[in-house]
Amino acid sequence: MGKDYYKILGISKGASDDDIKKAYRKLALKYHPDKNKAKEAEARFKEVAEAYEVLSDKKKRDIYDAYGEEGLKGGIPGDSGTSAPGGFTYTYHGDPRATFAQFFGNASPFEAFFRGNQTMFAFQDDDMDADPFINMTSGRGPGGAFRSQSFNFQGGSPNRGGKDRQDPPIEHDLYVSLEDIYKGCIKKMKISRKVLQPDGYTRSEDKVLTINIKPGWKAGTKITFPREGDQGINKIPADIVFIIRDKPHPLFKREGSDIKYAAKISLKQALCGCSIEVPTMNGPSIPIHFTNEVVKPTTVRRLQGYGLPLPKEPSRRGDLIVNFDIKFPDKLSPSARDILYDTLPN
Repeated sequence: MGKDYYKILGISKGASDDDIKKAYRKLALKYHPDKNKAKEAEARFKEVAEAYEVLSDKKKRDIYDAYGEEGLKGGIPGDSGTSAPGGFTYTYHGDPRATFAQFFGNASPFEAFFRGNQTMFAFQDDDMDADPFINMTSGRGPGGAFRSQSFNFQGGSPNRGGKDRQDPPIEHDLYVSLEDIYKGCIKKMKISRKVLQPDGYTRSEDKVLTINIKPGWKAGTKITFPREGDQGINKIPADIVFIIRDKPHPLFKREGSDIKYAAKISLKQALCGCSIEVPTMNGPSIPIHFTNEVVKPTTVRRLQGYGLPLPKEPSRRGDLIVNFDIKFPDKLSPSARDILYDTLPN
């Protein structure tokens, strides 16, 4: 004899869709194995899920009402020799937790609420024995009975504070060359994250995030992609944050919107005068001449407007600051030392 799905849910054959949902909600919460440790709970939990899947689907329910479980599942009910029309067969997938997660939007009985966008549900007194959240209501009414309690849900499963929790931001350093900072560029970053499926499980998914780097962005600038982290039940995905870092440059070092260049010269050039060529970010080098000036280790030349764009005013630029790295000889010959001793001032 086939299963009596109506009896399993404790409803009549003429029950409405709302009656079916209400019965499943109550029994699924009552018999969920994570909440109910009784020996028979897991079997009842599975029976309830299968009964709900059949009776909540009009086509399956109609076939079940006409032919019973045997006809629904492709067998021959009784001795009539007839089976379900159109060759329809149904097989329960065997995972009551997936049914639970799809119905409640959450696989856990301790966090499971109804899915919906700004939907209001009221748990009446006759539901409270199956509701795991009775201790979270505002108290007991007259005579010790729980008062009916309404909860407002917005697209998910709120926790005690009324809001889903969000994981901390996930930060990644993004190294960018000074040439890209000078001109601006677009970077595409591929991330891998977990995506929540309708059955309550997650699967890995790759996604490409496009970062539009503006000219002059400073090191430490943060670019945030809200809620692009791993999805999960009863939580808000973490924000993904990229932090601009300077990629080491062979010639320049950034200092705000200015760039610094260290010109290497010999001691002879520093003392006797020289001409040097200073490279720039986007064009020909600039000559600097020292004729009647001694170049000291503290000497600085500032070339205005040859630095990086200002982040808030890209049409303006910082400066190119030239410092000098004076190469001293490792040793001097006695004759050279005597000449310098007699020539250089004290």
